[in-house]
Amino acid sequence: MESLQTVWDKIIDFLTRVGEIFTTNLFNLGDSKITLGTILYFLISFIILTFLAKRFRNLLVNKILVKANMEKGARNSIGLITRVMIMFIGSIFIIQSAGIDMSSLSLLAGALGVGIGFGLQNITDNFISGIIILFEKPIKVGDRIVVGDTEGDVINISVRATTILTNENVSIIVPNSEFISSRVINWSHNDRNIRFDIPVGVSYQEDPEEVRKVLMDVAEENEHALKHPSPHVFFDEFGDSSLNFTLAIWTSTHTDKPRRLKTELYFAIFEKFKEKGIEIPFPQRDVHIKSQPEA
Repeated sequence: MESLQTVWDKIIDFLTRVGEIFTTNLFNLGDSKITLGTILYFLISFIILTFLAKRFRNLLVNKILVKANMEKGARNSIGLITRVMIMFIGSIFIIQSAGIDMSSLSLLAGALGVGIGFGLQNITDNFISGIIILFEKPIKVGDRIVVGDTEGDVINISVRATTILTNENVSIIVPNSEFISSRVINWSHNDRNIRFDIPVGVSYQEDPEEVRKVLMDVAEENEHALKHPSPHVFFDEFGDSSLNFTLAIWTSTHTDKPRRLKTELYFAIFEKFKEKGIEIPFPQRDVHIKSQPEA
């Protein structure tokens, strides 16, 4: 049987060999040595840093800022910026604590700059655009927007892309640069009150005052039409085949469902016109045929 001292010596020898594996220099980065232990330290440290940054961001957004009665979009913006700052400062601390001279990273930074210039232009553009969006807030979480052919509600803004949820419950990921370089319609930038214009045409035989009264009744009976600002009826023009009016109403509940509200109003207008005997004309053309006298 091996003596206790022999077993202990083998354990010490094994631990020494393991230590040599983790402390053996793999390559040099300037004046700093990179070992397997350094790489393992980086891996574990960044996993812990990412976890802590995410947890602190969730605590800040969902617990602390909620008590300040701050809107959701502003909370998410502050939370995202805070998380990026924690990751940035934590990364510097991890690099320095590993004994790596920051000046030795100048070569790597230069190579990274060349890579960004040639291969990462879109990513950099989207990142900078995301920072601009978070600070200037042309859009925020909860806004109803139209960008290009996409219309929906903003449900998330990150530093690279923004997620839009359409009425069909489809999530569309839009690069942030689209919001900086393209025309964006924000239906709820100031508030959720939106005005909808409903064009209506009636026959020339109808009384405009009666038409105005019917349209106002339709607006006042609709539960989604706001009383303040009040609805209004505009007499637009004498058309080719009809007297053209516009019913203008304000709503705060159907900003994301405009077609549904317009459908409700058109159904109600049709029923009211039918009840009152108001005619809705169709395009008409008078054709006059002149015959030439025989020679």
